[in-house]
Amino acid sequence: MGRDTEDLPGQMSLVMLEERCQHEMKKFGGEEPSTDRYCLEIFYRALINQDEQAWNVVVRSFRRLMKAWLHRHPCQDTALRYDSEENYIDSAFSRFWQATSRNQNLDFQSMRSVLFYLKACVDGAVRDTIRAHSRPVLRLPEPGADFSFEEPVAEEHDESIDLWDAITSILPSRQEKRVAFLIIYCGLKPRQVIEQCPGEFKDVYEIYRIYRNVEERLRRNADRLRWRLTSEGK
Repeated sequence: MGRDTEDLPGQMSLVMLEERCQHEMKKFGGEEPSTDRYCLEIFYRALINQDEQAWNVVVRSFRRLMKAWLHRHPCQDTALRYDSEENYIDSAFSRFWQATSRNQNLDFQSMRSVLFYLKACVDGAVRDTIRAHSRPVLRLPEPGADFSFEEPVAEEHDESIDLWDAITSILPSRQEKRVAFLIIYCGLKPRQVIEQCPGEFKDVYEIYRIYRNVEERLRRNADRLRWRLTSEGK
């Protein structure tokens, strides 16, 4: 006879895998002998098979642990002045998803390596938010005003408008400009974008994904932005 199905994670349901994963993680946290294979199977289905339900299990299973990391972060007090813990965790999960989905050669062999990567994503979300908080944020349009990015709401020309024009000049797609406008120009958080623009985006993770692309373009074009702002200020 074949082995019991509990010895074959690939044949188990997500419900059973989630239960076994939580059980093994408790033993792992208590430094008891444990096995990685149930948790790793969930990550495999989520990241390699692109199984949305498996990804939901990942988020549900590791959210509490990531919050604990956030509250033990050396920059916790500063970070939580700028954003909520929920947004930091959403951002960290988005970073993890993007990094792993882009790198199909990334092969997690143990839960220790997965947890190291997740923790690094929490750290990245915290430090990037603190750095980004120094950027100028333009005022939010009045309720009912058009959120169009082509004509920012402003009566006077100032350094923030110069910066906004420089940013939009390097963003190729309307979607990236839209997200940049809502987050950089208006100062909204991703969850507020969902509330302000119902039906425009699939979920908060799509907004994080697009905004990460925006951030990467800004980093790659930092010299071009500085040159344009300096030359226009002369």
